[in-house]
Amino acid sequence: MACGEEKGSYVATCAEIAVEKKSGVVRVVRLVQAFECGAIVNPDGLRNQVVGAMIQGLGGALFEAIEFENGRITNPRFSSYRVPRFRDVPEIEAILLDRKDLPSAGAGETPIMAVAPAIGNAIFDASGVRLNNLPMVPNGLRSA
Repeated sequence: MACGEEKGSYVATCAEIAVEKKSGVVRVVRLVQAFECGAIVNPDGLRNQVVGAMIQGLGGALFEAIEFENGRITNPRFSSYRVPRFRDVPEIEAILLDRKDLPSAGAGETPIMAVAPAIGNAIFDASGVRLNNLPMVPNGLRSA
């Protein structure tokens, strides 16, 4: 689990992972996020924003990285730059807390902030290995 606050909105994210013992491959099985950003004006739009941010956060947490060699980018195209694919997307649940007593606040960036820390905490809980750099496991936990 990981929590955070940004621009007057609050987020708590839980991650469930599976680690393949032989290869060290880490797979996120489930992400659940509770999000509060004051009064919700457009629930469907907000849910889409939150889920999209969680998927984007998943890529940054696990494998997205610009790679360099001799001062040149070696993965300048999507065919060589690893982003989340459909097969990477876990079960996702977004819990939206509608606070009609508060003004609407920062719903754009806040949902991404607790994804990587939640995954990192789940990896630590499962393996005893604390990872502090992103991406955490671009080539599996064995290489970490």
